[in-house]
Amino acid sequence: MKTLLIIDAQYDFLPGGNLAIPNANEIIPEINKIIKSYDIIIATRDFHPSNHKSFASQHKGCNPGDVIILNDIEQVLWPDHCIQNTYGSEITNELKADLINKIIYKGTNSEISSYSGFFDNNNTISTGLHEYLQSKCIKNLDIVGLATNYCVKHTVLDALNLGYKVNLLTSACRGIDIIPGDVEKAVIEMKNAGATIIVNSDELRT
Repeated sequence: MKTLLIIDAQYDFLPGGNLAIPNANEIIPEINKIIKSYDIIIATRDFHPSNHKSFASQHKGCNPGDVIILNDIEQVLWPDHCIQNTYGSEITNELKADLINKIIYKGTNSEISSYSGFFDNNNTISTGLHEYLQSKCIKNLDIVGLATNYCVKHTVLDALNLGYKVNLLTSACRGIDIIPGDVEKAVIEMKNAGATIIVNSDELRT
């Protein structure tokens, strides 16, 4: 079955959101152009408790962008975002969300982030995405969403490690260049790991 995986198309990552990604709104029409051509549509959703340890507000003297060690791994600190049951955590209604078959919630454990749609950042706790895909006998994934060099990248790399064939549609992804070149570097990393990079959405509809 042709399967589309949409990563974190939520209000807090769009213009005006608490963690707005530059030009993130541009991915919505790109996704809407292709969404009806899929048999299965899955969306991930950051869904943090208000005391999530990835929030700079939870660490005295820290600011967004600072890097700390959290549960033995590096953690970038972010503004409070995608807090459970808030407007910012909702998937944008500009997306044809009525076509989504399954929503995967991640980042629900206050102690650790889950950039990937598959696992937490320690790769120990599953979100249930892999199990769902297995139940549907899905082996190929087309992936779009936010942010290219964080949640998209980690999802793509985990998917490849789990044996999925992955197409990444870069025109329907946007990222955060905290350091100039971060997004380009992430795309190269995904390509080198085995993802097929697709620039033109028309290629996914063939």
